[in-house]
Amino acid sequence: MSEVAASILGSTRPRSDGFRDDEFRSDRFIAGLALAGMLVVGGLVWLETAPFLVALFAVGVVLGVALYHGAFGFTAGWRNLVTKRRGAGMRAQLLLFALSSLIMIPLLGSGQPGMVGAVAPIGVSLVVGSFLFGIGMQLGGGCGSGTLFTVGAGNIRMLVTLLFFIVGAVVGSIHLPWWLDLPAVDPISLIDVAGVPGAIAIQWLGLALVMLWVNRVERRAHGEVQRGELQCSPTENGWWRTLLTGRWPFVWAILVLAVGNALTLAIGGAPWGITFAFNLWGAKALQAVGVDMSQFEFWTWDYPAMALSDSVLVNITSVMNFGLLLGAMWAAGMANRFNEASRQRPQGRPFLAAVIGGLLLGYGARLGFGCNIGALFSGLASGSLHAWVWFACAFVGSLIGIRLRPMFRLAN
Repeated sequence: MSEVAASILGSTRPRSDGFRDDEFRSDRFIAGLALAGMLVVGGLVWLETAPFLVALFAVGVVLGVALYHGAFGFTAGWRNLVTKRRGAGMRAQLLLFALSSLIMIPLLGSGQPGMVGAVAPIGVSLVVGSFLFGIGMQLGGGCGSGTLFTVGAGNIRMLVTLLFFIVGAVVGSIHLPWWLDLPAVDPISLIDVAGVPGAIAIQWLGLALVMLWVNRVERRAHGEVQRGELQCSPTENGWWRTLLTGRWPFVWAILVLAVGNALTLAIGGAPWGITFAFNLWGAKALQAVGVDMSQFEFWTWDYPAMALSDSVLVNITSVMNFGLLLGAMWAAGMANRFNEASRQRPQGRPFLAAVIGGLLLGYGARLGFGCNIGALFSGLASGSLHAWVWFACAFVGSLIGIRLRPMFRLAN
């Protein structure tokens, strides 16, 4: 979740979410516009390619709704642990990883053809990329998914972050071959090393150790551990109204995100990712103004070259990102909070932080083989060791980003 989403929906639990329980008003124009966009994009995807991509587009829509209403994410959760010593957001993430590992590792271990996990090498590129990404997520105000769904919710500052996210990702793609020549070891899959039961056991043991540390930090600061992430009851307004207007209990978002990633793997053949599409959009924009992207090695590799030559409507990551944007837009409209975080007068330093943060996010994501979704969430759910290295390095970078935030007049 981005900091902006936190400002919209509140980042910790118990929370003051700002939703007016005595009112049930939606922004019909925004909600209707989002629905129209879904019909248009879904129809174009249907005409352009196979029905399975329409299904993935629908998955993207649901994920966008869950991210918005669940206010679920990484940036504020990590920062709350560091600055407030509250761990509900971190524990929610760890529960998500544990559930996803339980679902997706057996799928990947079943040996079905055409299904691959998010497994990547461990080396200098990964360490540097995830570290830079960690700094960027605190300055930019969100991770990959957080940036995307807050843009869908109408946040102007996050649109700046997204634009420079794309710039950083394209520059990273140009530099990536050089980084990959630096020392690294081949990808390590826990499924190959320990089998399916062993991989799940190792993942759960690691996640349990992290959770114990998070609980210890919170207990030492406050004398107790809040368990807001385990609450599953809706507000007093009832299940249906909470579902449509937010804010969802963490457990709801955990279930939707875990099932959504598993569906992405089952339907598309690979786990959920976000940032390759940013590379692709930037490269296509440069190509449209006459830049020959084939002069750069990355864009001669099989998958990037194919994606660059095809329509974005046949690229899974792009299609799901479109769905996520529109899903978040619809959710914000239903909650009557579209553009809520942009109603204050723009300020220079926070916008400068968005520029710097966006560049670091994009460059770091390319070097680190993805963002919190593609590298961390999907990597852990695939039983890849590189995801643990990404987690540690990004968290260290995030610590530095948190220290830098006051320089840009960003609250901690």
